[in-house]
Amino acid sequence: MLTEDRIRRYVIELMRAAAIHLPEEVKTSLRRAYELEDDPLARRMLAAILENVELAGGRRRPICQDTGVVMFSVRAGERFPMLGRLPEILRAAVVEATRMIPLRPNAVDVITGRNSGDNTGDYIPWIDWEIVPEEDYAEITVMLKGGGSEAAGGVTVLTPSAGIEGASKFVLEVVKEAGPRACPPLIIGVGISGTTYTAICLAKKALLRGMGLRNPRPELASLEERLLNAVNMLGWGVHGVGGRTTALDLRIEASHRHPASLAVGVVSSCWAFRYSTMRIRGDNVEFLTHNFLNELEVD
Repeated sequence: MLTEDRIRRYVIELMRAAAIHLPEEVKTSLRRAYELEDDPLARRMLAAILENVELAGGRRRPICQDTGVVMFSVRAGERFPMLGRLPEILRAAVVEATRMIPLRPNAVDVITGRNSGDNTGDYIPWIDWEIVPEEDYAEITVMLKGGGSEAAGGVTVLTPSAGIEGASKFVLEVVKEAGPRACPPLIIGVGISGTTYTAICLAKKALLRGMGLRNPRPELASLEERLLNAVNMLGWGVHGVGGRTTALDLRIEASHRHPASLAVGVVSSCWAFRYSTMRIRGDNVEFLTHNFLNELEVD
């Protein structure tokens, strides 16, 4: 069975991969945007982004100087032997990763403005939990959420009469208002629900679904395509210089809602969509997002 110390070191490598290497599916989407782009300036900007990605990987340096707020999503079986210890393991890994990778210290006290210096603080790193009955594994996803992309986030509660058309209009307004501040091209998660809390949670879930993976419900899959096309028709393009691609992808998750409320949440990532996932079961660790990490040996 893996020890706490080994899990901590694997989590550090998970964060290193997220900070330095874009997932292959994101790089593929950026290359496709470059190939389809016919605006000369937008094409040069996309070429610069792709070069930045290669340089970061080659030099083992973070893709962006803003290495974000550290957020974890944990899907763990109720029989995973270190379930109760995972919060402390993850927090300790963040402290060490900040020094080793390095990550820019981004955890600032809301009242005093004082930076903790190690990317930890009240409720940070943030951890979302999903407990799976009768299972003994843990699947850990880290996302480094940069500050710029928060410009393209928002939540509102509409009257149900606004319907899906009103929800779609809100998403477009959020992206239009954010403009180049959010470092497009974006990846956009949308949650539609009955409360602001559940809408935002679903938007984050949608964001982490995977590039090009559509909602299994046909009506929502169709809406994803229509909204993605509408976002790209806004014309902001890469870093606001225009062109075809304001968003690389858009995904929607929806729940049943309250009869009196229609909540819509938007959570976006900039083009530097930094995340990585690993699964722990028994003595085995498998890296799902960055396959090259499966060669890793942690003493």
